[in-house]
Amino acid sequence: MDAFYAAVEVRDDPSLAGKPLIIGHKGRRGVVSTCSYEARRSGVHSAMPSVTAMRLCPDATWLPGRMKRYASVSRSLRRLFASFTPLVEPLSIDEAFLDLTGIALNLDAGRRVADDLRSAIRDEERITGSVGVAPNKFLAKIASDMDKPDGLVVLSREDVPRLLWPLPVRRLWGVGPKMENRLRRLSLTTVGDLAAIPATRLEQAIGQRAAAHFTRLARGEDDRPVVTDSTARSISEERTYARDLHDPDAIDRSLLARAEGVSRDLRRKELLARTVILKVRTGDFRTVTRSHTLAQATDLTETLVGAARDLFSRKIRLAGRGVRLLGVGAGNLVPRGEQQEDLFPEEADLRARRLARATDAIRTRYGEDAVTRARLTARPASSTAEEPDDEASSLPAVD
Repeated sequence: MDAFYAAVEVRDDPSLAGKPLIIGHKGRRGVVSTCSYEARRSGVHSAMPSVTAMRLCPDATWLPGRMKRYASVSRSLRRLFASFTPLVEPLSIDEAFLDLTGIALNLDAGRRVADDLRSAIRDEERITGSVGVAPNKFLAKIASDMDKPDGLVVLSREDVPRLLWPLPVRRLWGVGPKMENRLRRLSLTTVGDLAAIPATRLEQAIGQRAAAHFTRLARGEDDRPVVTDSTARSISEERTYARDLHDPDAIDRSLLARAEGVSRDLRRKELLARTVILKVRTGDFRTVTRSHTLAQATDLTETLVGAARDLFSRKIRLAGRGVRLLGVGAGNLVPRGEQQEDLFPEEADLRARRLARATDAIRTRYGEDAVTRARLTARPASSTAEEPDDEASSLPAVD
């Protein structure tokens, strides 16, 4: 999708059309989630620090974002995709692979289907998307970025030297800043450079496995299928704060809030987590991630936050530094029906289960904010507790 969050906001409020719009939080800790193409013409882009975006585009309109709204539109889009083919692999909230094998005889037929899809997105959702048509997932992804917004690019194997090879090596999946620097030391700056280097020289520099992976992609080869299984591999929730959290009580409440969000998501998706993940970034940008495997898979807040608190106390050493980012995640997920029930559950677990069922029912009927734990509302006057305005970023960046 094209500037997805911004596009949804413009659709819902036409007065924003044609204006530079940035989705994110202002301030020195804020980050741009996405922005309209009018803002991009000033140099603003996703994941940019807000202070930089404010300097580049001082007249932009800023909105904090509405994740529930974007998720709702995303679900509508996926239903639309499924009307074209049952083989849909969501890649993120605003992106998906569609397998047209058996529907389109060749790439020309694929172009026609893609054009119909673009028209359907415009007509039914009143936003735009850019589509890449290719023999495999990697080339389709590359093609989808070549003519934004509202573009359609067909990239055949024969087009690889002309369209793929001039691109910088960072466009290859798996090439991050460190790998890009290693490749640059070999004078490999474009995909074409990498496709032409002798295999033995590349293997000596970056290893056999990485060399084989990047060489295949540089040649336009990718044999991975479109995977329609939408079972989540992990669920997480994190927040970046405009002011570092130092107060232990504020940190503890933030852990509880994140664990509460993750547990509700687990129950909605009827999943249980065997592993709890803690992510902490301190004010000096040091990031620590730690995990703990539970004896019994769970979807209860009490169990998740208990493990997160234990990880924080045992594994995190702030040494006077504040917490810039705090996240709680659930991994090693299994469907609820696959978990054998505990024959002799603890009374505390039974109470927590009854509480979860009751609060889920209330939220389903009256909304997410209809009921809240007292621990998350009571803020002592002396506390530097987490406040909504302290959240510098709570949306994933999209482009």
